[in-house]
Amino acid sequence: MGLFDNAVPGGNVAKPLMIALGALLVGKMLSGGSSAQTDPAQSTAPVPPDTTASADGGLLGGLGGLLDKLKDAGHGNAADSWVGTGQNQPIQANDLGNALGPQVIREIAQRTGLNEQDLLKQLSAALPGLVDQMTPNGQVPQQNQLASILNRFTS
Repeated sequence: MGLFDNAVPGGNVAKPLMIALGALLVGKMLSGGSSAQTDPAQSTAPVPPDTTASADGGLLGGLGGLLDKLKDAGHGNAADSWVGTGQNQPIQANDLGNALGPQVIREIAQRTGLNEQDLLKQLSAALPGLVDQMTPNGQVPQQNQLASILNRFTS
C-alpha cells in the first residue's frame, strides 16, 4: 500500500504501530480514531515540560521535533541519513528510547496497548524507512503535508 510497503520491514504496519507513529508525528490524528481514542488532556501521564506537544504536531512537535530529539541525543547521523537520499542508518531500540525519553514512551505505550520494549523495537525498525519515504529529496514536509501523507495510508 504505497508508503509502508517499502518503508517498513515486511511491509505490514499494524494498527498499534500506526497509532504510535501518529502520536509521535501528527498528534491527535492517529491517537485512536475510535471510541478507544485517548484524549491527551485526560491522559494519566502528563506531557513532560521539555516536550513540544501541540494539537496537531505530535508529542514532540512533529517530524522536525522527532529529528531534533534524535540529534540532541547524539543520533544526528542516523536521523540525517533517514532524511537524506543515501542509505538509512539503523537505530537501536534502547537508543531510540533514550532519545524520546521515558515519559513519551510511556504515553505512546498507553495509547497503543504495547509494552514499552515491543513499542521501541517496532519503532526502531519502522522509523528509518518511514522518515525516508516521508522526506522526498531530503526535505522535511510541513506539518499539514505530513498529516496528509500519513492520512492517505491509514484510511
